Amino acid sequence: MTKLKVTQVRSVIHRPKDQKQTVRRLGLHRIRHSVIKDDRPEIRGMIAKVQHLVRVEEVPGGGPGDGPGDVPGDVPGDVKDERGGRGRGTARDRTSS
Repeated sequence: MTKLKVTQVRSVIHRPKDQKQTVRRLGLHRIRHSVIKDDRPEIRGMIAKVQHLVRVEEVPGGGPGDGPGDVPGDVPGDVKDERGGRGRGTARDRTSS
C-alpha cells in the first residue's frame, strides 16, 4: 500500500478549532514535523481539510520495514550528536576563539 508523508508547514495559531484538531489527529505537533500515514480515504479527507497547513508526499510502502516507528517525526537534515541529543551541547562543549 502506498504511504503518505505528511509534513506540517504552517502554524495552527489563529486557525479554527476543527483545523487544529485535524492537524493534531494527523499526529503533527509542530512545524516541519512529519508523519507517515497509510493512503486511505479517511486520511485523504483530513489532509484536504488542512491542505493549506501541510505538505504531502507519496512514499513507496509495503516493505518489511513499514512499521509505525519508521520515520515519523524525523526532520530532514537533523543529525543527532554522539550523545544522542539534537542540541548544540553545553557551553563547556563549545570552544571560543
